[in-house]
Amino acid sequence: MSKNVLRIDNVTMQFGGVVAVDNLNLEINEGEIVALIGPNGAGKTTAFNVVTGVYQPTNGAVWFNDEKIIENHPRGKMKKMYKGECAGAYTKTIAPTPDKITKKGMARTFQNIRLWKSQTVFDNVLIAKHCRAHSNLFSAAFRLNWKEEAKQREEVLELLKIVGLEDVKDELATSLPYGKQRRLEIARALAAEPTLLLLDEPAAGMNPQETDELTAFIGEIRDRFNLTIFLIEHHMNLVMGISDRIYVLDFGKLIAEGTPAEIQNNQRVIDAYLGVAEDA
Repeated sequence: MSKNVLRIDNVTMQFGGVVAVDNLNLEINEGEIVALIGPNGAGKTTAFNVVTGVYQPTNGAVWFNDEKIIENHPRGKMKKMYKGECAGAYTKTIAPTPDKITKKGMARTFQNIRLWKSQTVFDNVLIAKHCRAHSNLFSAAFRLNWKEEAKQREEVLELLKIVGLEDVKDELATSLPYGKQRRLEIARALAAEPTLLLLDEPAAGMNPQETDELTAFIGEIRDRFNLTIFLIEHHMNLVMGISDRIYVLDFGKLIAEGTPAEIQNNQRVIDAYLGVAEDA
């Protein structure tokens, strides 16, 4: 039986009167590529932001590698307690910052590319290595950590070779073609040495050829780095061609889950994407 890597339990994310994610439950097992899809505004990126610690959920919990890493059960959200106890007196919160979650082995990319514009390709990836550094402020200030730095630089060069960016390592990140910028952002995430990689619309803005290349690339890095991958994507050819399982959100609610074949033939999913005709 495959190990459970990520589990989202009854997560709700509310902004004022807007419920962006409504009681979401999903699981991802080791080695899987799992897609989260849905129409624009369905709550997909909000779910990613909860999982990675950007948002603290209004209610619910997130488990990563059998550890509860995020939890929020505010007053009044608990089930009825034992007789004689106050049902609304329980509040429990676990809310680590995104950097702490990254150190646990989770890394992500963003819907809008977020590269350091004034830095080279090499330095964009090297910066991500710092979350695995063992040196402290003193050793870094006096360059006592030079062996660790040299090792990190070697690792970055090797990673750039693997992702096909070694020949542009000294160029500014923003000088790259769009498809290579996307690849660079994934390389930067890989530099953090994750076991779970979250990709938020990695094919956004790509032409068909770039999308096909990205599809193959995601499969390759999953196998090469022994990754589990959780992705949001609107390109259905990519989603159906690479996903082991798919979850579908609509207005924050989970409306379907299953294999690509099951999702393609799910009438509720079809209605969510195409709309339901009003009765005459």
